[in-house]
Amino acid sequence: MGFQTPLYRLADYLNWTTSGAIQLPDFQRGYKWEDERIRQLLVTVLQRHPMGVVMLLKTGNDQIRFKPRPIEGVELPAGTEAGSLLLDGQQRLTSLTQALTGDGVVSTKDSRGKLMDRRYYIDIRLALQGEDRIDEAVISVPGDGVVRTNFGKDVVLDLSDEDKERTAGYFPFRLLYDPLQAATWLMLLPDTSLIPEFMAEIVQPAATYNIPAIELDVKTSKSAVATVFEKVNTGGLTLNVFELLTATFAGDKDYYDQHGEDFRLNEDWLKTQEVFASHPVLHAVENTDFLQAVTMLATLKRNHADTSDRPPAVSAKREDVLKLQLTEYLEWVEPLRTGFVWAATFLADLHIFDQRSVPYAKQLVPMAALRVVLGDSIDLHGVRERIAQWYWCGVLGELYGSANETRFVRDLEQVPDWACGKDGAVVPRTIQDAAFVESRLHSLRTRGAAAYKGIHALVIADDAADWMYDKRFDKVQYVDMNVDIHHIFPYKWCLDHGVEDERRESIVNKTPLSAATNRKIGGVAPSKYMVAIERAAGISSDKLDSLISSHRCDPKAMRADDFDAFFVARREALVKLVEKAMGKTVQRDASEGEMQESADRFDAADIAVVPDEEGPYGDEQLSS
Repeated sequence: MGFQTPLYRLADYLNWTTSGAIQLPDFQRGYKWEDERIRQLLVTVLQRHPMGVVMLLKTGNDQIRFKPRPIEGVELPAGTEAGSLLLDGQQRLTSLTQALTGDGVVSTKDSRGKLMDRRYYIDIRLALQGEDRIDEAVISVPGDGVVRTNFGKDVVLDLSDEDKERTAGYFPFRLLYDPLQAATWLMLLPDTSLIPEFMAEIVQPAATYNIPAIELDVKTSKSAVATVFEKVNTGGLTLNVFELLTATFAGDKDYYDQHGEDFRLNEDWLKTQEVFASHPVLHAVENTDFLQAVTMLATLKRNHADTSDRPPAVSAKREDVLKLQLTEYLEWVEPLRTGFVWAATFLADLHIFDQRSVPYAKQLVPMAALRVVLGDSIDLHGVRERIAQWYWCGVLGELYGSANETRFVRDLEQVPDWACGKDGAVVPRTIQDAAFVESRLHSLRTRGAAAYKGIHALVIADDAADWMYDKRFDKVQYVDMNVDIHHIFPYKWCLDHGVEDERRESIVNKTPLSAATNRKIGGVAPSKYMVAIERAAGISSDKLDSLISSHRCDPKAMRADDFDAFFVARREALVKLVEKAMGKTVQRDASEGEMQESADRFDAADIAVVPDEEGPYGDEQLSS
């Protein structure tokens, strides 16, 4: 990549933007500056203060075929070719182009975001009083040039035509860079004595106002464009790979030659979202996640096809996403749509039903890619069991929180052979890396933690039933009963009895229950609300005890309002659920006496352990 840093006059930039010599790449977001920011920009020009650099990318690069579009407010003949694409400075050059050319009307918004049209003027007499009065001299008026008060009834300033502008003494910014029209306008001023000074102090200095540029040459790569844009862009809008590829794919000549139109990645993503719409867990999947999955499959194919000593690496990294060809995207888009839908059904089988309940949305990326690689064999009993183990190790080991690209690739490379039980297959790194310690249960207190969501999914999958209705939390009942995560020993009771928040808010003291059951619990002791539930549901104490036990809770400790005994017993029960799901031993932190006591309690209860799903809609209600 090479670049230059020339200095160009503002007048040149205006010529280039209005002629189409400078255009925007298709990935740039829309114009969004507000009125006061535009006014201050014009003040900067008149005060001859610097406004920062703009960044331009020379066109003609065969590797970067970004589709251009005009600066907003500029109309160009079809087929107008750009000499440069504006990567940084869109908001400034759009504001200046609209305010300083044509009719000078800028489509902007006020401080509250309300859309409006504005024009900008210089109070001639005030501006000639010195630089310190320039800010005050630059005014913004409505697009029709008329300033009104009293709910539009009274006109306080009318600049709706040139005669009225001159009479009021306000020079329009639209003429500042049009010497002939500016001279004609000024010659008709009522007080012509102002003309020489205004020309010398305002018009002529503005004509020499310069803006520095960073010009990237034709050898610049797509990844360099993205990196430079993000580091230098002053508008605060992060450019992502989806936007870059939207522009790149739109400029694919082969596709256009075959179909007679450009490929629109954003429209294709809408089709993907339509496929995902009936699967709530997929609503968390972003367009960049989908592109990462495509990239992994494309690079995996390249890797397998290369017979050299150094085949290209399988990758999900940004720079490799940017190297995707449209043909590769089109090859994998439909298989991956199917793969993500399969992932949604897989999570439903684990009792994870909605977006908020998904421990890691990012883990869906390798999961969907694994479905594509393994095909229908992924649903064979033994393969599916191993895929579940891999999934739970990622969730409960909390391995997908950040820097996921390397792990995605390892998953795709290692999981298929291992899941299929092939000889010599290594245990996937995700399973090797996963670890869980008993003390983590104390710090899992909200849905912000993936393991918190995962353990509640395991509780539901462990054949847990609602205490009032004796209904399991399948996908339908989960919604119909308005299931949520609630305290077992109620929040108020814990406060009244001095239970510290570490244990009170721990996942150990929470479980999924229907809204009706939670209302019946209220804030009283378990011994009291259990009696109330028995009466309301018309069930025996033994029946309620069995329902409570389905949540891996000790009903004996609850009937005695013995929080300490309850907590130790349920903590051990949850540890066993984690061990079964991960296929790994959990390190205990409690005393041997506590462990033996809880083990004896649950051995006597003879409760089966099965992997499952997570809790309901929102965070637990404090009223419980």
